[in-house]
Amino acid sequence: MSSYRGLFFEHLAQTSAFPLGLEVEKAEGVHLYTPGGSKVIDLISGISVSNLGHGHPEIINAVKEQAERNLHLMVYGEYINAPQVMLASRLSELLPGSLGSVFFVNSGSEAIEGAMKLAKRFTGRHEIVAFNNSYHGSTHGAMSVSGGHSYCSAFRPLLPGIRFLDFNDFDGIGHISENTACVFAEPVQGEAGVILPEQGFLQELRRRCYETGALLVFDEVQTGFGRTGSLFAMDKYGVEPDIAVFAKGMGGGMPLGAFISSRKIMSVLQKDPPLGHITTFGGHPVSCAAALASLEYLNKTLIFEKAVGKGSLFADLLRHKSVKEIRGEGLLLAMDLGDAGIVKDVLKIALEKGVVADWFLFNDESVRIAPPLTISEEEIEKSAGILLQSLDEVNN
Repeated sequence: MSSYRGLFFEHLAQTSAFPLGLEVEKAEGVHLYTPGGSKVIDLISGISVSNLGHGHPEIINAVKEQAERNLHLMVYGEYINAPQVMLASRLSELLPGSLGSVFFVNSGSEAIEGAMKLAKRFTGRHEIVAFNNSYHGSTHGAMSVSGGHSYCSAFRPLLPGIRFLDFNDFDGIGHISENTACVFAEPVQGEAGVILPEQGFLQELRRRCYETGALLVFDEVQTGFGRTGSLFAMDKYGVEPDIAVFAKGMGGGMPLGAFISSRKIMSVLQKDPPLGHITTFGGHPVSCAAALASLEYLNKTLIFEKAVGKGSLFADLLRHKSVKEIRGEGLLLAMDLGDAGIVKDVLKIALEKGVVADWFLFNDESVRIAPPLTISEEEIEKSAGILLQSLDEVNN
């Protein structure tokens, strides 16, 4: 047994003064295993990445087979890369309407950047509308359309021309105008603490974008690939965007993102200037092979349809005097405790007892619960029991 803990703190750039410091030697299913042999239930899936759990055999086999064929070639420009083509074709079959032209990138932030450029290039407009408490990534452009203003303030000035509205404010939709290039919206706000759209809000957003000629962009980085109980959240709400953005669960554990639109809209990136948006590693063949295996498994088994019932089981089990509310859609849940200090203590105790959970960037008063879709009822009961024990200890 060897530990890399000392080297971790010495040589890895830290993103906070209080890193979790959980050392993982291997991972399988919903479990993480430490060098000392401890087993931890993963209730966050690498932040909604490992939707089919860790080490899924069909994904692992796809990675191995593609790695033996080739790794990096040139993902954009000249080469026809079979894993890319097959994945793009399958996505086009499963996505609604005209969403049939796929531009692969490496991450959600990069997909947002591409969608911003595409919308400006297609419409010739400069204003972008986004929502308060939204999160779209940490690169400069993606942060500019993220609505966690205190989170972003240290990096100003950000991009100009961004207008923020309140999510679920029907009156605010009227601010979308003929000057608006696009509207960025999460169908379910993730880092705000899982805020669901009110009845008719996304439909009204769609109507206003049609009316003004603005493009509607859905950020499905957290909600896509089964997380909310449908393959894509847009399916659940019956609203088709002009551009859809994906990452996280898309790659089955491998780094992959995409922005997807119609052929008509996407074609503007071919000229004036040509190569106006390019990528070196986006759509890497091994990542695309993993993503295709994951997508086919989801579509074959429809395991995501059980996410709603599993989410309801969590909500039923997590009844406690300290829990203000359980918000969620499928297996994207927020356990609202109403106090950031209590959340911090609960997470610490739960980890000691064998469960890893998390908080939200823009809501530190709630506990994030977003386990692999493969989690069993027995594993739900065990992890919920540990969370309840942790709440009891904090309250004593």
